[in-house]
Amino acid sequence: MTDFETAKAFFEACETGKGWDVCKAWCQDDAGFACQADALADVTTLAAYADWMKGLLTPVPDGRYVLTAFAADAERGTVVAAAEFHGTQTGEGGPVPPTGKAVVSDYAYVMRLEGGKISHMTKIWNDVHALRGLGWT
Repeated sequence: MTDFETAKAFFEACETGKGWDVCKAWCQDDAGFACQADALADVTTLAAYADWMKGLLTPVPDGRYVLTAFAADAERGTVVAAAEFHGTQTGEGGPVPPTGKAVVSDYAYVMRLEGGKISHMTKIWNDVHALRGLGWT
């Protein structure tokens, strides 16, 4: 499996809420995670992020992605995905009761691979815009 294929399989599993139990197949056990967003300030491992995404689909059960770009930089061992998250908060379990509000939120993943597995991922995301759209702030 190429780095591109590995990153794509991880992306699809993570974004559809499969959680770490499934996503770990494409990642190093200690894969790191970073995001300059308050909503994810305490999330420092890819395992925790994959489970966070799984949990997000409880209050936002129709959450889905629209992929806008997916590219590999072989020289740097990096794969970048750009997408839009679409969803409406109709489920229980969010920070407030269901708002019925919908959001479209742009984001990108920068996935670094070593030895054929993701070793670190950075998410680029404006959490303030997304949370405001869902009525959570």
